[in-house]
Amino acid sequence: MEAEAADAPPDRVEAALSCFSFNQDCTSLAIGTKAGYKLFSLSSVEHLDQVHGSNEIPDVYIVERLFSSSLVVVVSHTKPRQMNVYHFKKGTEICNYSYSSNILSIRLNRQRLLVCLEESIYIHNIKDMKLLKTLLDIPSNPTGLCALSINHSNSYLAYPGSQTTGEIVLYDGNSLKTVCTIAAHEGTLAAITFDSSGSKLASASEKGTVIRVFSVPDGQKLYEFRRGMKRYVTISSLVFSMDSQFLCASSNTETVHIFKLDHLTDSRPEEPSTWSGYMGKMFMAATNYLPAQVSDMMNQDRAFATGRLNFSGQKNICTLSTIQKLPRLLVASSDGHLYIYNLDPQDGGECVLIKTHSLLSSGTTDENKENDLSPSLPPSYAATVARPSTSAASTMPGYSEDGGALRGEVIPEHEFATGPVCLDDENEFPPVSIRNP
Repeated sequence: MEAEAADAPPDRVEAALSCFSFNQDCTSLAIGTKAGYKLFSLSSVEHLDQVHGSNEIPDVYIVERLFSSSLVVVVSHTKPRQMNVYHFKKGTEICNYSYSSNILSIRLNRQRLLVCLEESIYIHNIKDMKLLKTLLDIPSNPTGLCALSINHSNSYLAYPGSQTTGEIVLYDGNSLKTVCTIAAHEGTLAAITFDSSGSKLASASEKGTVIRVFSVPDGQKLYEFRRGMKRYVTISSLVFSMDSQFLCASSNTETVHIFKLDHLTDSRPEEPSTWSGYMGKMFMAATNYLPAQVSDMMNQDRAFATGRLNFSGQKNICTLSTIQKLPRLLVASSDGHLYIYNLDPQDGGECVLIKTHSLLSSGTTDENKENDLSPSLPPSYAATVARPSTSAASTMPGYSEDGGALRGEVIPEHEFATGPVCLDDENEFPPVSIRNP
């Protein structure tokens, strides 16, 4: 459908959306409402195409799509302890799992699916939904803050390691072992995110003034950016561009900050060839004699570009994506709108708002049309989440290797699947339900 023009501000609808999330490669947007959920493709600036919509589950507060596939995970306030996994092109439920407390967040890549509760994290093998590990001894995490690398070859997981400080636990989702802990901030964490390769991890504390980037898996600090000094803010989203050149942060203020990762904070020429370079070296040397807090502030880089929102105080998320071969800043807001900005990757500066889309209008829906940026639809659930493999076989979801996990009724294998997962025809898993006592 034709969206509203950028120069005509839409009427505000307070908290029209209960949730919204960009998929792993920023080619799709999912929203949840009181009525259900919708999925949109992000292949065009001028048009916002609705890929799928469902009103079968009301009051959705978590909806996550796996890349541009037909796999979508949904959680509703009507059953906040239950996760439903759907193949939306076929209109079938792959499985549903129930947990001991409310689900706070879900993360997924082509290898792992994470379910985060307040005091535990469940790690599933997404190919067959087998529960591999349950992290039970984690600090209380009331917001469900966690991050998963979209690079399934490493599947790193990050989550808060303390309730009082900004410690991050880095966990290997493939080997199922803790890698290291990172002392990222003095205050408690508000946001964490991996870049597309899983080689960098960015974080922000509840103060929201400083954003740091660490190398993975050794946890060494690479970059430090200052979002602002005048006031504390609540960081609502933190995301790398797909090429890892930029880092974007949005908050409860009217400004979205974009930082450029073009050099290391400690990498400076040993022998400056100009007068300005010489003075810069003297300035940096002087910081060695200043108090640590002042020295750190001088070393912090400021925003490369900014996006100005025409609102503040509303929940929002941002992402950086390439649409029609140009870099764009996208911001989705709880008022039910998607804002698209142009980003100058060379000079930065203020991003220009070029389009505003309503996410609550009917939209252009074509159930037989796949995302323009993705290949044709995989014919089966297994093909949806992984490349074809002759050795892939169905496995019963149930108990983890360490004895933790879902303490529930075990469904006999013949009730779950009748044989190996078929990757080249229309066969897929029948519905499965795991229930806690």
